[in-house]
Amino acid sequence: MDFEPNESMRLLRETAREFAEKRLKPGAPEWDEREAIPEEIYREAGELGFFGLSVPEEFGGLGVDALAYAAAMEELARGSAALQVCVTVHNSLVAAAISKHGTDEQKKKYLPKMATGEWIGAYSLSEPGSGTDAGSLSCAAEDKGDHWLVNGAKAWVTNGGFARVYLVFVSTNKEAASRGITCLLVDRDAPGFSVGKKEKKMGLRASDTRELIFQNARVPKSALLGQVGGGFKIAMSQLDSGRIGIAAQAVGIAQAALEEAVSYAKQRRQFGKRLAEFQLTQAKIADMAVGIDAARLLVWRAASILAAGGKCTKEASMAKLFASRMANKACFDALQIHGGNGFVREFPVERLYRDVRVTEIYEGTTEIQSLIVAREVLG
Repeated sequence: MDFEPNESMRLLRETAREFAEKRLKPGAPEWDEREAIPEEIYREAGELGFFGLSVPEEFGGLGVDALAYAAAMEELARGSAALQVCVTVHNSLVAAAISKHGTDEQKKKYLPKMATGEWIGAYSLSEPGSGTDAGSLSCAAEDKGDHWLVNGAKAWVTNGGFARVYLVFVSTNKEAASRGITCLLVDRDAPGFSVGKKEKKMGLRASDTRELIFQNARVPKSALLGQVGGGFKIAMSQLDSGRIGIAAQAVGIAQAALEEAVSYAKQRRQFGKRLAEFQLTQAKIADMAVGIDAARLLVWRAASILAAGGKCTKEASMAKLFASRMANKACFDALQIHGGNGFVREFPVERLYRDVRVTEIYEGTTEIQSLIVAREVLG
């Protein structure tokens, strides 16, 4: 399989790398402390086209393939995983779903504004009482003839505080379990809908994560995405691309950790030698470099299959499983190389260590990825 970047992929990757190096990496420590990213950064990301990566060209987006997308996500995460998760949720989970399942009217309403970042999307499947068990939703929508009446709450919604459109999965037939789940496009100004508290997180602190509250919320019938009862299929169909995005995030965080470890090891001296001269340090650096390359290749393989229109459930889960585990180990080793300095916020590895932890949790836990891979292998 040939992973040689084509011209468009190379240019996109270089643009993402330059943006990460000049704008994201310098600001990430302050944003982590403030637990917010400045609006101007989102605006610049929009101007560079990052919010339109998964939006078809006919609606003003770039419409890049999954391989170019994964390469860009890695570079953004290398600068700021908090900004990258906003971009990847907006693209792979929301814009892509509307592009694939939306009506002509829905596409015309949402996609042009989403392509520029004027409207940012949020994806809300999880609830306070259901995460991995996505089929047991309690947030429900009742058909009232000319509108849906929605009641319940959603949890851990990335971009929740400032999104303009929310992809919301609700139960429309509790007895049917997962076959009774329906997907609605909820506008921020829907009557009865409100944004709840901002979560205080261990990592990705600059990413806005919220609770969503529906109290007799009135959502128009035109908000239905796909078919009634077809929401679970929509949710599952987007998970492969979502997992590729998070696997790419893990690779980007690990790459940043490796770069910090190498720089520190070359400068720090102990017992009259640079840390880089000690074999145990060299072994850690080598393991990180090999793991990152291996994870990147797994991500690119899954993305190539998806770009070609193939089924990549096994490959996407493999990439997510390996990349997230590898990245957690890489950040652990990078912090260890820093010693006590790695434990203070003056050094970036402290933040990277906190940010990377969630890659083994969201978009499907490590345990779930293992089950998926086993199921695909065993048949």
